[in-house]
Amino acid sequence: MNSFKAWRIPYQGGEAEGGVNTLQAGDLPEGDVLIKAAYSGLNYKDALAVTGKGKIARQFPLTPGIDVAGEVVSDRCGQFSPGDKVLVTGCGMGEVHDGGFAEYVQVPADWVVPLPSAYTPRQAMALGTAGFTVALALIRMEAAGQRPERGDVVVTGASGGVGSLAVDLFSSAGYNVLAVSGKPDAGDYLRKLGASEVVTPDALELGSRPLDKARFAGVVDTVGGELLSGLLAHVQEYGNVAAIGLAGGIKLETTVMPFILRGVSLIGVSTPNCPREQLMESWRRLGNDLRPSDPEAIISSEIGLDGLREASQELLERKVRGRTLVRVSD
Repeated sequence: MNSFKAWRIPYQGGEAEGGVNTLQAGDLPEGDVLIKAAYSGLNYKDALAVTGKGKIARQFPLTPGIDVAGEVVSDRCGQFSPGDKVLVTGCGMGEVHDGGFAEYVQVPADWVVPLPSAYTPRQAMALGTAGFTVALALIRMEAAGQRPERGDVVVTGASGGVGSLAVDLFSSAGYNVLAVSGKPDAGDYLRKLGASEVVTPDALELGSRPLDKARFAGVVDTVGGELLSGLLAHVQEYGNVAAIGLAGGIKLETTVMPFILRGVSLIGVSTPNCPREQLMESWRRLGNDLRPSDPEAIISSEIGLDGLREASQELLERKVRGRTLVRVSD
């Protein structure tokens, strides 16, 4: 490998000038494991980085892309053999370390996860960081006492990439899922993924009281803002709310009442700095009891590197349903 293609952000504030570049082997960052990439996925954070609408990239020049799947070319540490199928999610890729929107990726060995045998690299990136985030949320909620028999789990932003996987994975784990989506045509799609009911945010009729009727056993929230604030008041005693997104805003206006009168837990889920044991456990379960019935069902489109800018804009405008895959090499 002497040269390779990568989407490159040239300098801070230079996202408008970013695009597909030809890089040399010497442009690769420090790392133990060299991976020939096959697929990445377009996540919300990636779209912010590509368009410059969020301060995601923190070093320059930078290759965005917070996840990747492919096969090992070489490993200086000897943990992996050439040809091993692997994936990387989070760990600072696409933020402080060159990421997955490249034909070759080089990373530290302790970032690399063996590809579960249940998946091809393409299927693994249908899940990607989004699936890892949902699995981590489920594991943390279960550790706090969440169980299917306790009642409905609400999934907000359900037709997006993360939300779609939350519907699928929680329903696969035995939970009765109430999917919340502002897209009126998403009902059939979400029911096929396992939602028992699909409603709009307005149809929830959450109100504004600091503590209201206990209606939900748990929440997986990808939206934040007012919707998350409203839902907290309706979570039953010792229910759990996993905050895993901010598409609706970063502010959270609430009171302590759900927490001190009902024992509700608000659980944050952060994948870039997740301890390795939780990372490995999440992917172990994604390859076993949390495996979606059809990983292909949540793929909305597949693009090449040259399609990143347009696809990123569509994702930020909430025009995308499910997951967009990025094919980084043939």
